[in-house]
Amino acid sequence: MDRVYAVVMAGGSGTRFWPASRQRLPKQLLPLADDPDEALLAATLRRIEPIVPVENVFIATNQRLRDETRRVVPRVPESQVLAEPAARNTAPCIAWATAAIARRDPEALVMVLPSDHYVTNEEEFRTVVRRALESAKSGTMTTIGILPTRPETGYGYIELGTDLGSGVRSVKRFVEKPSLPVAEEYLAGKHHLWNAGMFFFRAHVMQAAIAKHLPELHAGIARIDAAAKAGDEYDEVASTFPTLPAISIDHGVMEKMRDLAVVPGDFGWSDVGSWQTAWELGEKDENGNVLSEIALAIDAKRNLVRDLRDRSAKRVIALVGVNDLVVVETEDALLVIPRHRAQDVRLVVEALKAGGKAEHL
Repeated sequence: MDRVYAVVMAGGSGTRFWPASRQRLPKQLLPLADDPDEALLAATLRRIEPIVPVENVFIATNQRLRDETRRVVPRVPESQVLAEPAARNTAPCIAWATAAIARRDPEALVMVLPSDHYVTNEEEFRTVVRRALESAKSGTMTTIGILPTRPETGYGYIELGTDLGSGVRSVKRFVEKPSLPVAEEYLAGKHHLWNAGMFFFRAHVMQAAIAKHLPELHAGIARIDAAAKAGDEYDEVASTFPTLPAISIDHGVMEKMRDLAVVPGDFGWSDVGSWQTAWELGEKDENGNVLSEIALAIDAKRNLVRDLRDRSAKRVIALVGVNDLVVVETEDALLVIPRHRAQDVRLVVEALKAGGKAEHL
């Protein structure tokens, strides 16, 4: 297989994981899955290292997260941690990273992955990724779609087209987040996959697509690219990047492509979207509790306890006679919420913002 590069998008805020997740420590930099010592971003890089050496990995993040990102993945070369001065969605993010890779090799084979997902079957994941890279090798932009396991209304979907052979299908269309009845139809019909935001392409193919479908973005990245060749990349990024159109790669490019392929994947994927997901992924005791090291649960079931204070702290968290709670403690905050309302953690963040309590965000 040709020389492969990876772009890992790691600029999200992750407000649904407050109080663990903060503006300067979002969820991709936290150990929220089954390993209490491995951040989601670090797990993403470890998962792909058999395919992509770390020296070929680019991390797309933002300026305020640059130092913490480098701490979590110190082996990624400093010059390959691309720090955006403003959030402009995924199309500018991917366009800038692709330009940086194309300066090395315009024919480079590129995979774009989110930084904050979890995979149970890592070997099967790599098999599917290799299949997607092989598809993209010919010049066809390719994505991975996840076989749905429930009628999910929080994800976009990919409708399957014709069978292209070797486990690859054409993409008929992208579908926005559906209503529950429509999601139930998708699950039963077996012609739709979850859109997990993973993309595979030749660098020059993506650059040509952006030039065609997003000419304003292409012009801005061309200015950044010219400055980079002259040794002034970040000065140009500081002035140009905030002016780029804020649009997702899905809307800006992928939905407009006539020749697009998808590889169906079934490898225990999760987007780690809330504390509910952290409970689902965690190691449970005989009563379904996921507990921190010195937490106690007495006559209590299906609870999640995360103690994220300094490990020298000796205070015990004890639950007695309660079920289905999320309890998360940090040095400066304590969250207690029913698991079924885990998505409502964002209401706490909104209240803190409205109250001017920036020190807790």
